[in-house]
Amino acid sequence: MDNKQKLFVRLVFCLSIALIFGVAAQKAVCIQAYTHTDLTDKVDEMFKEWNRNDSPGAALGIFKDGRIIYARGYGIASLEYAIPWTPQTVSRTGSISKQFIAMCIAILAEQGKLSLDDDIRKHLPDWPVYDGTITLKHLLHHTSGVREYLTLVELMGKPEGSGYVYTPNELVKTLSRQKELNFKPGEKYSYSNSGYFLLSEIISRVSGIKTSAFAKKYVFDPLGMKNTHFHDDPNMIVKNRAYGYSPKKEGGFRLDILRLKVIGDLGVFTSIEDFLKWDQNFYDNKLGKGTQSLIDVMLTLGKLKNGEEIPYALGLNISQYGGLRTISHGGSAVGYQAQYMHFPDQRFSVVILSNLSTFDTGRIARKIADLYLEDQFTEPPAPRRRRRSPEERPEPTTLSSSQLQEYIGKYYSEELDITYTFEVKNNDLILELRETSSILTPYSTETFGWRWRNLHFTRDKDKRITGFVLQAGRVKNIKFQKLR
Repeated sequence: MDNKQKLFVRLVFCLSIALIFGVAAQKAVCIQAYTHTDLTDKVDEMFKEWNRNDSPGAALGIFKDGRIIYARGYGIASLEYAIPWTPQTVSRTGSISKQFIAMCIAILAEQGKLSLDDDIRKHLPDWPVYDGTITLKHLLHHTSGVREYLTLVELMGKPEGSGYVYTPNELVKTLSRQKELNFKPGEKYSYSNSGYFLLSEIISRVSGIKTSAFAKKYVFDPLGMKNTHFHDDPNMIVKNRAYGYSPKKEGGFRLDILRLKVIGDLGVFTSIEDFLKWDQNFYDNKLGKGTQSLIDVMLTLGKLKNGEEIPYALGLNISQYGGLRTISHGGSAVGYQAQYMHFPDQRFSVVILSNLSTFDTGRIARKIADLYLEDQFTEPPAPRRRRRSPEERPEPTTLSSSQLQEYIGKYYSEELDITYTFEVKNNDLILELRETSSILTPYSTETFGWRWRNLHFTRDKDKRITGFVLQAGRVKNIKFQKLR
């Protein structure tokens, strides 16, 4: 073959490759092609702020009667490679993962391998004995009183998204070290990620396979959710994934992703197109024995000991919006936000997946519902409830440097297996924890504040400090002892 022939072959090869990629690109565009209307123009306007080539964004899916009536990506899924969002982009869903864990538990119950009324010590034999039995139902409905693990690891200096990694085994041990609950099981509703993490551990122990494998075999594969999985391997390559970002104070964004093996309360990666298949299963169940009873279990509301019904079923919020029945859940993980809003009687749903930590997916999902269901609302849509304001604190006081000296020292918590060091610098009491330093605000000689946490110092009969008790939101009464 002479040089001219070689040149001709190379030219044909290059043109063929260009044609193949051109067709593939055209196909990708076609997959996103949906009829535009006045409504979809208004929807696009809601995402305008992020629909740029230099910003993280989101993917949207609007479902009606078993099909996608509108889906689109906005902004960039990978800033490093300028890859745009599409309805096929795979992203973290945060706490939306809980409903998939709940379904796995419901399937195991249907198989007769466990009961929702089981004492968790049946499946976690090393679990402490508390004043009151914790059942799987308590974990599912957030009525267990188990302390919030995200707060515990933060108090240990390993906040979610930091460079400190903890394993599922370490997390089980941490939860098992807790000496008490926030309240007796069944007495209150208090949202707890710990419950769904423990449910994930129970699924693995009861089924004999990893929870991620169980979910694939009994949930994702039967529904044809080929691009959905529980992400328990931080080194796993996920094709067409969105990477999480958070805004920087000085402008721009920083990469913000998790590298944990922990799943249960979070961990599901999925796409808009895959989520349609999950959404439709609420109308026509294909999982387990394929009966409606499995869906009925998923939608059964929890009850407190006093008989009060709570608006939380199995990994799902059950409520009303505009007078219409809704099944919903939001999700957030480091660098990600997500929202699922399902109107079963209207056979209408909205799903939003975002790779920006500050993206308010819930607000936009409600605005989209307002557009499409306005003529079906039976009452004005209620505004979103504001988060409960933090507990009021007394006015700060001033303590002299000599007064602060008595607090200096090291304090150990057996429950956290961590030592806090207190020092005095520039007339401030400073908490040293790993590589961080925090100023404590005095409210009296016994009580100090540390961000949204409160410390109450304890003394012996000679008025010498012996330790302190820490209150931190969904973690109550963590005890520290002063080391001599």
